[in-house]
Amino acid sequence: MKTIVTGGCGFIGSHIVDRLIKDGHEVVVIDDESADAHDQFHYNDKAEYNLLSVQDHYDIIDKFEGVDFVFHLAAESRIQPCIQNPLMASLANVVGTCSVLQAAREHGIKRVVYSSTSAAYGVKNPIPLKEDMPNDCLNAYSTSKVAGEDLCKMFYRLYGLETVTLRYFNVYGERQPTKGQYAPVIGLFQRQYAAGEPLTVVGDGLQTRDFTHVLDVVEANMKAAFCDNGKALGETFNIGTGVNFSVMDIVKMVDKEEFYINLPQRLGEARDTKADSSKAKDILGWEPKVKLEDWLNESTSTISNASES
Repeated sequence: MKTIVTGGCGFIGSHIVDRLIKDGHEVVVIDDESADAHDQFHYNDKAEYNLLSVQDHYDIIDKFEGVDFVFHLAAESRIQPCIQNPLMASLANVVGTCSVLQAAREHGIKRVVYSSTSAAYGVKNPIPLKEDMPNDCLNAYSTSKVAGEDLCKMFYRLYGLETVTLRYFNVYGERQPTKGQYAPVIGLFQRQYAAGEPLTVVGDGLQTRDFTHVLDVVEANMKAAFCDNGKALGETFNIGTGVNFSVMDIVKMVDKEEFYINLPQRLGEARDTKADSSKAKDILGWEPKVKLEDWLNESTSTISNASES
């Protein structure tokens, strides 16, 4: 198969590129490398790379010729920068998604897998979170990503373009972003721990998150793209473990000395998340494999050993 991965130089996207190459697929990457939270971008020498923005429809459309599947991950994916600049969020996440879907439609792509977010559930819905709960978008990030979900559903129902939407719950793992104060918490904590700095805990640290390993997310993308269950089409699926941890739990796992400081609470962020992923299990045949505590124990030990040497 020939595939496109938008955002394929980033954290999750680069892992999807590697998996597709490993499985024998031809891969075209579209990425403008505008994300500033990454220490570096990632490349696979067997993939084709195009330094383009998904917002620029007429620049990317010819890349879709002869393509079978699209994995759409290119986005402005950090909540606080989106709060500060909602126009940027809308251009990247709404216009960019519509541009990709239209290009896929024009070239007769078989299926588009769209990466969305558990931030859609906000604070009004009780955990565990289920796909049939109402959206409660608290900020420009979740609002723009949910708009992308609606576009996917519309392109399937109106034009017959097969789409599957995956709502990720706090993805972590190798290559995770670590730069800046808004980096995802696990990558941020590990960078601070390696540097001997205090871990920066936002608010009281009792807020909880469902943390999902990147390779489990990659597997969900493969299931979504290549499953032959028609019940998946035009649908949204939670991709999470069904287990949540508080930020203070993460502090204790990363740093046994619990060396941390508190920062002010942030606006526009959920208090608790935990996925009900039974729909993904039933229809996509997907289940998570990696346990956060096992991965953190191993990776933090590696950091400690590197510091000692």
